Amino acid sequence: MNGAAAPERSPSASPPPPAQAHAPPSPSPTQPLDWKFSQVFGERSAGEEVQEVDIISAIEFNKSGHHLATGDRGGRVVLFERTGVKDRTCRKEAEKADYSISRHPEFRYKTEFQSHEPEFDYLKSLEIEEKINQIKWCQAANGALFLLSTNDKTIKFWKVQEKKVKKVSEMNLDRSTASANVSPGGVGLSPSLSNGNSLRPGGIVSLRLPVVVTTQETSLAASCRRVYAHAHDYHINSISNNSDGETFISADDLRINLWNLEISNQSFNIIDVKPTNMEDLTEVITSAEFHPTHCNTLAYSSSKGSIRLVDLRQSALCDTHSQIFEQHEAPGSRSFFTEIIASISDIKFSKDGRHILSRDYMTLKLWDVKMNSGPVATFQVHEYLRPKLCDLYENDSIFDKFECCQSGDGLRVATGSYSNIFRVFSCGNGSNEATTLEATRNPTRKQLQNPTRAARSLSTLTRAVRRGGESTGIDANGNSYDLNTKLLHLAWHPSENLIACAAANSLYMYYA
Repeated sequence: MNGAAAPERSPSASPPPPAQAHAPPSPSPTQPLDWKFSQVFGERSAGEEVQEVDIISAIEFNKSGHHLATGDRGGRVVLFERTGVKDRTCRKEAEKADYSISRHPEFRYKTEFQSHEPEFDYLKSLEIEEKINQIKWCQAANGALFLLSTNDKTIKFWKVQEKKVKKVSEMNLDRSTASANVSPGGVGLSPSLSNGNSLRPGGIVSLRLPVVVTTQETSLAASCRRVYAHAHDYHINSISNNSDGETFISADDLRINLWNLEISNQSFNIIDVKPTNMEDLTEVITSAEFHPTHCNTLAYSSSKGSIRLVDLRQSALCDTHSQIFEQHEAPGSRSFFTEIIASISDIKFSKDGRHILSRDYMTLKLWDVKMNSGPVATFQVHEYLRPKLCDLYENDSIFDKFECCQSGDGLRVATGSYSNIFRVFSCGNGSNEATTLEATRNPTRKQLQNPTRAARSLSTLTRAVRRGGESTGIDANGNSYDLNTKLLHLAWHPSENLIACAAANSLYMYYA
């Protein structure tokens, strides 16, 4: 993989036109960001087919933002590191070289390793695919990187460290002389040693082991330190590290388990929503995350669109929640699709832990952890798809799970959509900033107003349902969209305005 960096813009160059036509902006404390292409890894050439195993399924920055990890459907984990971190020059040298100290972050390929392999559960006759569902970075120590990766059933704890290469410096047996002392019939004569002596028949003059020396060359080695298995009956949808640096949680559809990083054969079930009779099951767990600073607090979301805040100090089994966040539907607005589109696919705490960002199929919502009466902000993402819910249900697109992320300063949020686009919204009071970007080298996506093509007739919709739904259509702005190209995974750099997102097997990065 080679990363292609965008050329630096000169200070005198005028900024490019805005990426999207907005309504007249309201007074806002934050200026709209001007997003530019930074890098791409694994870019496809025109007409190149994407292999299923190469599609990226997880993205995660570490806490410092100096490293980025991706996982794919083939069970591989690829690590990238920020350039110029180790060998950064001093300020005076940088000024002499006309190098900008505030240059946007750039990354380079570091290493990759096979995290998971396909397995088969013979007791349940179930095939367990190797796809990486999530990656979480752990605290680094002694120059080594640590991270957790999980597929549907098994979590693994990895250590990635640079090791000096060891080589054999000398051998006391002279191979050239030894090969020359072999008779044509294949019977070996007395081989010579490097000191000029020869081995007598039936005896050895002297025997010295080969000398192995440590060279200055280094190589990256990934080693699996622990495997946390056999604790989930259902597919693992999320893992999350605790701020104490010692424990983490793993969540499946019905249970959340608490683990100690040092103990792989035992976990504690802290949340269990499985009813006695499975016919009484009304909702499942969709995502879970620890509070960034309070080690006793975690949040988990459900398929009914609610988020529950749990205090681990209350009891060993946290059957009751300390707070619940949900938005009640308007009377008379319920339909067959109401509960499906309300299901939350991802939640994220803000960096300071004061807010929770949630993504359901139609919207992105921001919640204040001290106010459970409703979200403090709602951002429309897929409202133009509301008339097409029948199509989306027929082709299963309505069950797509989009991730969300928030900037380190908490001023903006982002999430993905179809046609490999993602949207960035401002959380500032009175701000209407909503930027649409496409995961290509030219991220600015021109929004054309074309009301004549914005809607389809009822007969067209009916025909689409009858033939199983369509994968393409026209959005509210008259732009075509493709349900087969979806941007599900993205991550925001913890301290810079840099977004990494996955479009199939390609990793794109944009900065502002």
